[in-house]
Amino acid sequence: MKSNTFGSDLKAGVVVFLVALPLCLGIAMACNVPLFSGIIAGVIGGIIVTTLSGAKYSVSGPAAGLTAIVISAIATLGSYEIFLAAVVFAGVFQILMGILKAGGIGNYIPNAVIKGMLAGIGIILIIKQVPHLFGYDKDPEGDMEFFQLDGENSFTELVHMINFITPGSLTIGLLSFVILYICGKKFYKDNKFFSNLPAPLLVVIIGILLTIAFRSSAFLQIDSQHLVSLPVIKDFADLRANLAFPDFTFIGNIKFWTVALTIGLVASIETLLNIEATDKLDPDKNESNSNRELFAQGTGNIIAGLVGGLPITSVIVRSSANIHSGAKTKLSIIIHAMLLLISVIAFPGILSLIPNSALAAILIATGFKLTKVPIFKEQYKYGIEQFLPFVITIIVMLLSDLLKGVGAGIAISIFFIIRDNIKFSFETSSDTIDGKLYYLLKLPQHVTFFNKGYLIRFFDKVSSDSKVIIDGSINKKINRDAKDVISDFIYIAKHKNIEVELIKYTE
Repeated sequence: MKSNTFGSDLKAGVVVFLVALPLCLGIAMACNVPLFSGIIAGVIGGIIVTTLSGAKYSVSGPAAGLTAIVISAIATLGSYEIFLAAVVFAGVFQILMGILKAGGIGNYIPNAVIKGMLAGIGIILIIKQVPHLFGYDKDPEGDMEFFQLDGENSFTELVHMINFITPGSLTIGLLSFVILYICGKKFYKDNKFFSNLPAPLLVVIIGILLTIAFRSSAFLQIDSQHLVSLPVIKDFADLRANLAFPDFTFIGNIKFWTVALTIGLVASIETLLNIEATDKLDPDKNESNSNRELFAQGTGNIIAGLVGGLPITSVIVRSSANIHSGAKTKLSIIIHAMLLLISVIAFPGILSLIPNSALAAILIATGFKLTKVPIFKEQYKYGIEQFLPFVITIIVMLLSDLLKGVGAGIAISIFFIIRDNIKFSFETSSDTIDGKLYYLLKLPQHVTFFNKGYLIRFFDKVSSDSKVIIDGSINKKINRDAKDVISDFIYIAKHKNIEVELIKYTE
C-alpha cells in the first residue's frame, strides 16, 4: 500500500460504506432474514473476498439479484439455518468452478450487453430510489426486482408514492441533490478542506442534523420507518441473538443439493457479469482473473454460510461507487467493510438517524453515472448490431431481472452473428460467357444448417440452360442438411439442362 493513496482510498471507502449500508440491510429485510445477515455478508465480501480476489475495484456483498432465489430456497428447505448450509456447499461448488477454469464464461459476453447491463442497473437504481426520495418506503431498500414484495411493480410504485409523500424526507432528499451538485463544482474540489470531505458523507451528516431539527415540526417530522433500520446490538447476547448458524441435517435431501447448486451457479454468473462490467468502468483498464474470482467468492460464501451471512457476489452498484469515488487500491473496499461492522456495533444510534431519502439521493446520483446519455449515443453510432442488444438488455432488465436481461441481450447478439454468418459466408458471382450464364458458388470452411436457407435461395435463382460451379477448395466440413440441399440441386439440374461442375467437392 502506498501512503499517498491512503487518503483517496479512505474517502472512497466511506462513500462505498454509505452506499452499502442501506443495501446490505435492505436486501436482508427483503429476504426476511435477520438484518445482521446482510451486514455479515458485506463484511466478509469486503475483507475475505477482496483479500483473495485479483480484482482491484470490485466490491462483494449480498446481491439484490439473489433475493428471489433466497426467498424461494428458504421456503423450500424450511428454515434459514438449513439454507445457510446450502450456501456453504454453493461456495464449494464455486471453488470447483474456479479450479476447472469455468471463469472464462464472462469473456464471451458481448460488450454491448455488458454496457446495456450497466445502463440498465443505473436506470433501475433511479426508478427504485425515487419512492424512497419522496419518503415512501413500503418496498424495502435493496429490492431490485420488477415485481416487488409489496405487491406493486417498479412503475406502479412511482404512481402510489404521490399519495404518501413525507415532507421532511422529500425536503432532505432535494437538499441532498443540491449538496451533491455543489460538491461536484470546481471550487469545492479545489478547496483543501472540502476536497477531503466526500460529498455523500456531507449529505448524510446534514441529513442526520435535519432529522433531529425536524422533530420539533409536526409537518416535517420524520418517523422511524423513513430512517435507516438497524439491528440493536448492545452486548454479546444481542450479537448472539442476531447470528444464525447452518444446520446440515438436511444434507441427504435432493432439494438441498438443488438449492446449493442453484445458488452457486447463479452467484457465479452474476459475479462474472459484474466483474466484466467493473473492468469496463476501470480507469486503468485492468483485467480481472475470473477463475481466481470464483475461488475468492466461493471461499467467501463458505464462511458466510458458516456464520449466518447471506450469499455473496460481486455487486456493480458498490463497485461503480468505489471507482467513481477515486479509489486507488483494494484498501478502500476493506475500509468500507470495517466501517460496516464497527458502525453497526458501536454507533447504531447515530446510523438510525440517517434518512432513507438522503441515501436515495446518493444512489440516484450513482445511477445517473451508470446510465449517461453519451453511452446511448455511442451505442447508436455503432449501428443496429450494437444498439439493439444494448437496448433489449436494458428493457428486459427493467421488466424482469439482470440475468434475464443479459440472456435476452446475448440472444439478440447471437441472432446477428448467425445472420452475418449466413449472409457473408458464401462468395458468389455470375457472368455471361459466349452467350451462356455462369454461376460461381464458393463454399466457406464450415457450412452448417444455418446456411441451408441461403443455399436454397441461391439455387432457386439459377436459370435453366446455365452452368453452376461449386467450389469446395477451402471447405473442411459441411453439415448433412446443407449437403442434402446441394445434392437435391444437382439432381434437379439434370432436368433443367443446368450443367454443374464440382471443384474439390464430393457428394
